[in-house]
Amino acid sequence: MNILLLGSGGRESALARVIANSKRTEHFFISSGNPGMEEWGKCVSLNGFEEIGSFCQKEKIDILVVGPEQPLVDGIGDYFSEQESLKNIIVVGPNKVAAQLEGSKDFSKDFMFRYNIPTAKYRTFTKDNIQEGKDFLRTLQAPYVLKADGLAAGKGVLILNSLSEAEEELENMLKNEKFGKASAKVVIEEYLSGVECSVFVLTDGDNYILLPEAKDYKRVGEGDTGLNTGGMGSISPVPFCDKTFMQKVEQRIIQPTIEGLKKDKIHYQGFIFFGLMNVKGDPYVIEYNVRMGDPESESVFARFDSDIVEAFELMGKKELDKYQLKISEKTATTVMLCSGGYPENYEKGKIINGLDKVQNAIVYHAGTKKDNENNILTNGGRVLAVTCLADDMQQALNLCYENINKISFDKMYYRKDIGKDLMK
Repeated sequence: MNILLLGSGGRESALARVIANSKRTEHFFISSGNPGMEEWGKCVSLNGFEEIGSFCQKEKIDILVVGPEQPLVDGIGDYFSEQESLKNIIVVGPNKVAAQLEGSKDFSKDFMFRYNIPTAKYRTFTKDNIQEGKDFLRTLQAPYVLKADGLAAGKGVLILNSLSEAEEELENMLKNEKFGKASAKVVIEEYLSGVECSVFVLTDGDNYILLPEAKDYKRVGEGDTGLNTGGMGSISPVPFCDKTFMQKVEQRIIQPTIEGLKKDKIHYQGFIFFGLMNVKGDPYVIEYNVRMGDPESESVFARFDSDIVEAFELMGKKELDKYQLKISEKTATTVMLCSGGYPENYEKGKIINGLDKVQNAIVYHAGTKKDNENNILTNGGRVLAVTCLADDMQQALNLCYENINKISFDKMYYRKDIGKDLMK
């Protein structure tokens, strides 16, 4: 199989590793990739659907794996299905309509309510009915949750403790376009109190395989304090996601989602990420994503013991029910190494030292580049993901932090308490 993977972050690094390890992979390309991914595939630079399509024709690509959400929301799945020369390529990712599950908070909340999928109560507002939005806020208890309807690079969700602040931010989002076009509509929803976790499936539209669950850590500071980030680390498996909880997730959330898409005549193939809140043992959906999570992928795919390319092939044939999923019983832990100042202003171009000293760990590159002398440099807020696999969580975390102590770059920052809340 000839495969093209789109993306350049930690999630795509995790995907690249399992794709490269497949016996079915013959030629493997990554656009645009990063220095760490060069170990697993050939990095190429492709821009726009036409260039990607031409490359797929030239290299006789069989499977296109779309890592990030933006190309899916922009309709890359539709572009391939509509071109005679590309329509037989298996695209791992949904079409434009289905991608609204992530691309529009209003679309996804409406979908959940129509199919009785447990989620927080909500209403959607525009700049034309801001006062109604303020009135709705007054019917809720603090804290207040405001979500930009569209994609805002993971920064479009605000959780505010005071009513006056919530009213002010509602105006900022709708009138002052705080998140640009993404906040032309704003979803206000009730706050759910509980513990978050992430659940993932790969589906062909009829069948699905349930991947390992994970828990990520979004806040920049120790003890879940400070600003939200793209994710500071992850753990898989999650201790509270026991058999009883996961049965509820499948019966109340996953199966109604797959059936709801079918009833709406929305063809979905690819990954679905269910961002869940465990509220006193009952799962509620916080959000859908139409791709894998980051940094959850780094932990989830470290536990993957079966052939992912076989799964993609069977998905393309709508025969995922024939797939034999094998998952390691071990625990995977991931700690992100970030640039000082992230998620606000930070500097790039810092030399990374010590990568050659790492042992018994996977280092996924998330935001790196090379200079002319082949030094690896920082090139993002989240720079590296250090992932370790061990018999239990504590052993895996110990391995992570031992290896992190070998790596350095100017102003390097990471959380030292990943997983501690799960050990209480």
